[in-house]
Amino acid sequence: MDSRPALGRAGEDAAADLYRRQGFKVRDRNYRCSLGEIDIIAQSGRLLVFCEVKTRATDRWGLPAEAVNVRKRARIRRLAGSWMHDHRAAAEEIRFDVVSVLVANDRLTVTHFPHAF
Repeated sequence: MDSRPALGRAGEDAAADLYRRQGFKVRDRNYRCSLGEIDIIAQSGRLLVFCEVKTRATDRWGLPAEAVNVRKRARIRRLAGSWMHDHRAAAEEIRFDVVSVLVANDRLTVTHFPHAF
């Protein structure tokens, strides 16, 4: 990958593909509001998933998923409420996932953490 935006986009594309392969419909990507951004919102039946995707080119400073700290989790929860309000969405179950993507030699290693928080 030649740039940080391209690296992030590749990771988010891989995560969206993962959800589609699992039978989810990707409802939204890169939802933004004044609170911040959610990378992927996916749905399967009455289950709504809010996903943070972390992509890195090296694990030298830790695995990508380790960057989703307590503060980031709280922000994502608030963003999920904002998205549901904006889209008048209802769900019987809400899940918060993390997808970690490590890129090495143009190969993606994707690790999915369902129910991450």
